[in-house]
Amino acid sequence: VQLVESGGGSVQPGGSLRLSCAASGFTYDRYIITWFRQAPGKEREGVSCIVGRDSSTYYADSVKGRFTITRDNAKNTVYLQMNSLKPEDTAVYYCAATFWRGRAEYGLGLSYENWGQGTQVTVSS
Repeated sequence: VQLVESGGGSVQPGGSLRLSCAASGFTYDRYIITWFRQAPGKEREGVSCIVGRDSSTYYADSVKGRFTITRDNAKNTVYLQMNSLKPEDTAVYYCAATFWRGRAEYGLGLSYENWGQGTQVTVSS
């Protein structure tokens, strides 16, 4: 399993970014892919997930209504569209994958064994 993130950068508050997670080496419909983030001095936080089996999604309360997770099957890529960004969204964002065919609402609490290298998102004026 290989996961490669891209799309991070610096943006002003209120701006937008789209992160990409290119996935390979596994059967997508048997896995869940989740975006996590970790800010300096803080614990890692689950942000959003998408279940491969049915494309169901789930969001942390902190990003609900601002972030959208989608997938492109043809490109084996999962996206995280981030709008209305706030300084508190500043973190390194990682995508992770694990075998899961259950409900998306449990996705942020699962144990993940496959991780990307991370991409930095900085929101600052």
